[in-house]
Amino acid sequence: MKFAVSTYSFGEYASRGVPYMIDEAARLGFDGIEFCLDGGFTDGELSSFGRRARDAGLAAVCSAVGADFLRADPKEEIKRLAGEVRRASLLGVPLMRHDASRGLPGKLSDGDFSDALPALADCCLEVSRFAAGLGVRTCVENHGYFCQDADRIVALVRATDDGNFGALCDVGNFMCADEYPPDSAAKVAPYVFHVHAKDFYLKKGAPAEGGWFPTRGGDSLLGAAIGDGDAGAKKSLDALRAAGYDGFVTVEYEGADDNLLGIARGLGFLKNHFAK
Repeated sequence: MKFAVSTYSFGEYASRGVPYMIDEAARLGFDGIEFCLDGGFTDGELSSFGRRARDAGLAAVCSAVGADFLRADPKEEIKRLAGEVRRASLLGVPLMRHDASRGLPGKLSDGDFSDALPALADCCLEVSRFAAGLGVRTCVENHGYFCQDADRIVALVRATDDGNFGALCDVGNFMCADEYPPDSAAKVAPYVFHVHAKDFYLKKGAPAEGGWFPTRGGDSLLGAAIGDGDAGAKKSLDALRAAGYDGFVTVEYEGADDNLLGIARGLGFLKNHFAK
């Protein structure tokens, strides 16, 4: 496995600019960088970020963008994501991650997901087909409470039924749907294009206070450095590797400590356990 870091993980340091984050990723010893950027960059700037990453010895791994095909007008959302695919191609990344939906208010059940599945799959397919024309693969992340369970991610990838579309497995995010990440990672492993390593502390049945946030079932989570929390990161990544995954693993850090320290701690854990 090789290791990347998302610009999302830099927290307050992101204000120093994308070139700074690229240089820090190289200094910290990463193999690649994942871009999570807003739309406020010119085409020239996007191209320059990809070049700077490569000049720093980093692979430009992925572009991560939001999406919601249920809460937004589907046609407009597909059109917007086509623009994001074009931005990804300017960055020089081979992969773009987008969400599917956070679900409609009060409708997060398995039945609600089954009802929405055909429409979600159709939208994902349109984006994937457009992206294929630009040499970019697309994937959906287990994210946002609605498309977060392993079974739902597998169902969406299967329903989309396109070789250019797969799953981004965030091993920590399964906890938001009250799942045990190693089991969920094993379920989605055959469909995985990319992996995020993230960790959380878990409090069962505790209120979400003081920086903690709720799971769908009412437990509470708090961001942690990879390996410090309760996500079972090593077992999750072992399950993915056992299924044949040997691509990039991107560090995402959401803890309360200094972001650079949290990022470095996560990379140290991954290198200790998984570097060849």
